[in-house]
Amino acid sequence: MKKKNILLVDGYNVIGAWAELRQLKNERLEEARNLLIERMAEYKAYTGWRVIIVFDAYLTSGIESKLKQHDVEVLFTRENETADERIEKFVAELIERRVQIHVATSDYTEQWVIFAQGALRKSARELEIEMKNILTSISGEVKNYKEERPSSKIPLSPEVAEQFEKWRRGL
Repeated sequence: MKKKNILLVDGYNVIGAWAELRQLKNERLEEARNLLIERMAEYKAYTGWRVIIVFDAYLTSGIESKLKQHDVEVLFTRENETADERIEKFVAELIERRVQIHVATSDYTEQWVIFAQGALRKSARELEIEMKNILTSISGEVKNYKEERPSSKIPLSPEVAEQFEKWRRGL
């Protein structure tokens, strides 16, 4: 039987490691989070993996919050809980024989902790490279599709066509 793959992403760790997101974070943190979520939605659509992004709310008050955005699970930890702690709990809860968990973080200590629990580690840089390759592949597939398909009988402006494509991909 085929293993089910789950990718747990340490959200702020990845944002701080990816050049495109790091720049955005300094000016507009919410936009950096949203862009990461969009990228992980593309990752999920391409790989078929379940994707869970964990954002650290350690220094803010409140309860844990979960939401689903672009078919990606997003979790903000509760007060006094780090993303690392929540990821470790996820690994313990989700690990089983038919599930392979991958954790994306560049936190070296966290990588070893989750590795000891049976999950595979993936650095933020490795995920960034993989994501760039996926986006390149998707762009190539879209280009081929556009060249092969008959043109629409209804003339659409590029903006409208782009909006339809976003809807089609669930973004």
